[in-house]
Amino acid sequence: MTGRVFPESFVWGSATAAYQIEGAAREDGRGPSIWDTYSHTPGRTRNGDTGDVAADHYHRWQQDLDHIAELGLGAYRFSISWPRVQPGGAGRFNQAGLDFYSRLVDGLLERGVRPVATMYHWDLPQELEDAGGWPVRETALRFEEYAAGIVAALGDRVHTWTTLNEPWCSAYLGYASGVHAPGRTEPAAALAAVHHLNLAHGLAGRVVRELAPTAELSVTLNLHVIRPESASAADADAVRRIDALANRSFLGPMLGGAYPADLLADTAGVTDWSFVRDGDEKVAGVPLDVLGVNYYSSTLVRAWDGHSARSDADGHGASAHSPWVGADDVDFLPQPGPHTAMGWNIDPAALTGLLLRLHQEYPGQPLMITENGAAFDDVVSADGRVHDERRVDYLRRHIAAIADAREQGADVRGYFVWSLLDNFEWGYGYDRRFGIIRVDYDTQERTWKDSAHWYRRLVETGLPDQPAD
Repeated sequence: MTGRVFPESFVWGSATAAYQIEGAAREDGRGPSIWDTYSHTPGRTRNGDTGDVAADHYHRWQQDLDHIAELGLGAYRFSISWPRVQPGGAGRFNQAGLDFYSRLVDGLLERGVRPVATMYHWDLPQELEDAGGWPVRETALRFEEYAAGIVAALGDRVHTWTTLNEPWCSAYLGYASGVHAPGRTEPAAALAAVHHLNLAHGLAGRVVRELAPTAELSVTLNLHVIRPESASAADADAVRRIDALANRSFLGPMLGGAYPADLLADTAGVTDWSFVRDGDEKVAGVPLDVLGVNYYSSTLVRAWDGHSARSDADGHGASAHSPWVGADDVDFLPQPGPHTAMGWNIDPAALTGLLLRLHQEYPGQPLMITENGAAFDDVVSADGRVHDERRVDYLRRHIAAIADAREQGADVRGYFVWSLLDNFEWGYGYDRRFGIIRVDYDTQERTWKDSAHWYRRLVETGLPDQPAD
């Protein structure tokens, strides 16, 4: 390659989430979240791990920001812990919590890094869950108040506000399959949660437009690339059903102002969608400056005949309940390797296809890869380094796939590697490492993996095909 594949204006960043890295779970007025409750419930997480300490970022944030600066990154995507700044999810705000994020934002700006703040990365205050959680409308209204409080405190300095991270996980994994907090298995509640998350996004987005008119507005969706096993009409319909649940249940109201008719028809046996009030879908459709896209792997499906053995290849089979509400006749199939330590297939071409689909269906909508990365079984070598060649290869191939999409017209403006640090990986506890910087959980020592050195070279050169230092 000669010259830069990515222009100087392309944004290179890294991403984290509050509950996964901060720790300090009971310090400075922070209240409990659904993930505190869930992770402290026996049997919910690997080895009974919790986010009580995590990567201790709450105390080591300055060191972590120095790593971001040394990597040469132009932006850092972090999330604000709702129970840290508003412990009960309503009413008074906790000044100590607001002060922490104010220091964090100022520290980024001092290092020349754009702050990209996610309002919600799954840590709902437990009091709101006790009152019904995302399946009830009141939670969306409380989210609007929370958004107003944090935007008033930080809005003059945050470059980009992201309302929600992966609402698919919040709704379907939290309320249908129960493999994420709060661990409920109620299909109708999951669909109500879908709607109230969409509504919350729109309400919070309007808060940003009013209180921080110069800031950019975003949302991050984990959009699924779904392929059929065969060319049959039945398998094509299986793709359509999962696409409606996984993708268009959010893209429809957020970018199109309405839920897709086939989604409502497919799920009519689960709910009548009476929780959708006149005007809600229009509220959810607040215009976005950038659509955040999280991508890790692709999905293979077929129509289930009702008799043959079923696969559990979608990776959400920790319980007998499925996240795919109203799609009991769809089977998820294993895909050939290579796979990451999560068991997810590695499919860079699917990312190119996803970006081109979004470019074609929503022309003029800028895109940003807000999460992409891989967990592998990292080993500290005798030289003290982590030679994570498979992660480097994964990142190189996916970033090249983004370059392919850009060459074909997709307006992709940046990339955030997941993750800056090894962290608490939800139900997997600390057994899965996604970071480009290793965290020794006993000492909290940070060590750059080869992938971090490689990523720094990429940021400097704009060339994916570069060796690490």
